[in-house]
Amino acid sequence: MAANLDGERGQASVELVAVLPAVLLVGAVVWQLALAGHAAWLTANAARAAARAELVGRSANAAARSALPASLERGLEVKRLGKGQVRVSTRIRWLSMRSPTPLRVAATSSLGSDH
Repeated sequence: MAANLDGERGQASVELVAVLPAVLLVGAVVWQLALAGHAAWLTANAARAAARAELVGRSANAAARSALPASLERGLEVKRLGKGQVRVSTRIRWLSMRSPTPLRVAATSSLGSDH
């Protein structure tokens, strides 16, 4: 009976080692998706700040940069679409937050009146 329990313990260890890479991969993918969502939320906030600045005659680029953390400023693009209309895009960071991915998130904000 004791030999049977030892074999089951060994099997559980092997199963854990076999499943661990899949669990780590799923965790990394979920974390990367969270980083992408956070970047999208921050980019939308930067677009609103840039649109407000554009509407009052200030620098939309400076306003967008001030609304983003330093990790998202690299690769930042700010386009003025019209009075009070701005499109801000930036690159999504990898898990390490040191280098950008080739993927971008963008947000457009419009605070000016259309009439």
